Amino acid sequence: MKTKNLSWAVAGVALLGVLGYGLWRAAQPEAEVFQGQMEAQETDIAPKVTGRISQILVKEGDHVAVGALLLRIDSPEISAKYAQATAASEAALALSQKAQNGARPEEILMAKMNWQRAQSGADLADISFKRVAGLAKDGLIATQKRDEAEANFKASRDAAAAAKAQYDLARAGARSEDKAAARAQARQVAGVVAEVAAAQVETELKSPVAGEVAKVLAKTGELSPQGVAVVSVVDLQDQWVVLNVREDQLQRFMIGSTFDADLPALVRSGAPAGARPGVKFKVFFIGVLPDFATWRATRAGQGFDARTFEVRARPLAPIAGARPGMSVLLR
Repeated sequence: MKTKNLSWAVAGVALLGVLGYGLWRAAQPEAEVFQGQMEAQETDIAPKVTGRISQILVKEGDHVAVGALLLRIDSPEISAKYAQATAASEAALALSQKAQNGARPEEILMAKMNWQRAQSGADLADISFKRVAGLAKDGLIATQKRDEAEANFKASRDAAAAAKAQYDLARAGARSEDKAAARAQARQVAGVVAEVAAAQVETELKSPVAGEVAKVLAKTGELSPQGVAVVSVVDLQDQWVVLNVREDQLQRFMIGSTFDADLPALVRSGAPAGARPGVKFKVFFIGVLPDFATWRATRAGQGFDARTFEVRARPLAPIAGARPGMSVLLR
């Protein structure tokens, strides 16, 4: 009888202990859970020229490397401008070379012969003038003849001087200012050619980043305006989690601090909570301006607006299988 009573007493104590533990656990505040979302670096790629899309070489889900060709654009206007610029460049280069080279040897020889012929005529006119002047002085011919001979001598002398100047000019070539102007014009047109060539290169749109093609917004045959995105590429190697944290919890997420969290989408089905492979994150950004407010009561009849700040944290190691948009839970 005593043994039975003792058993009942032990059972009663055990029951009271279980009830007490349950009441104690019920009185404990529930563990807070922060839910965030994975984000990744996304790049919208747009052409720098306007044209009609002739070929699309990627599709959504493809992995591309830096410099991979995404699509081709057909632009007859750029081809026509390139032909015009090339022709203008050739003409400007020819003029510059002409200015640098000066007159041809045949032109210099011709100028020299013209000068020598004019000089011979001037020498003959000088001799004739001196003879006529002597005869006029002796009264053998009229003064009018002397004046005519003098005028012919002066004209021949000036013509010889002009021919000599033409010869010197042919030997010297173009002036330094003309040469500099010709060189500058050639460089200017070469710059136009380079500009059009750069635009022609842009008709083949290449990826400036590596990653996965998330969206292809263009279709073959469509007219693609300049600066409008046609392909979006996501870099899955550059991911982070975004959390919205109330200001009264913000001290747990200072820049440089770390925390453990898990991604439910990557947890094996049926695995217990303790077996979940947690991921360690490191905080690198806290929003400077608060996003929105959550009303939180402190005492009956009173309360305050608890501001919410955006917190971003990167995983310390790459997360296999993680994708933008996946939920992240922090307990």
